Amino acid sequence: MSQATSIIESIEQGDPKAAEKLLPLVYGELRKLAASKMAHEAPNQTLQPTALVHEAWLRLVGKDNPRYANRAHFFSAAAEAMRRILIERARHKRALRHGGGQKPVELEGLEIAAPGGDDEILDVHEALDKLAVQNKAEAELVKLRYFVGLTLEEAAAALNISNRTADNYWAHAKAWLFKEIERNRIT
Repeated sequence: MSQATSIIESIEQGDPKAAEKLLPLVYGELRKLAASKMAHEAPNQTLQPTALVHEAWLRLVGKDNPRYANRAHFFSAAAEAMRRILIERARHKRALRHGGGQKPVELEGLEIAAPGGDDEILDVHEALDKLAVQNKAEAELVKLRYFVGLTLEEAAAALNISNRTADNYWAHAKAWLFKEIERNRIT
């Protein structure tokens, strides 16, 4: 990944060709992360991992002269981009003009389909924003685990923290988020 770090430095310095060199180096890893996240989405999800990676990539390098300090910063930005894409899609699908709040109806036997994961994504997003105010490091860990699908060890490496610290952050963040989401559902 040292080659990626030098390319990230070139992007920072304004080299217009550097982003083209970075994509082949990180695409496989981004695609794997997106596929892992999309595997946990609702079965009626229409967004494919490839589309999620491409949309995130456009957001990451589509800006004028993006700045990434290192590999961890780049993947943190990728996690945030994927998170925002999933949030936007969930909000879009929830909007009344797009059938929000309405359950799909199976024509075979007229059974109501199981609810999708959009509400869960939005609940986690809202609670995660509140957690970020209190503990930014834990919020970053949750983004990498929940929205990107990294393992605890991969997220710890991306954030440059020990596995034990990541485990502690994860335990606290899960409990805090669960409590916050439950409180929001009651009110």
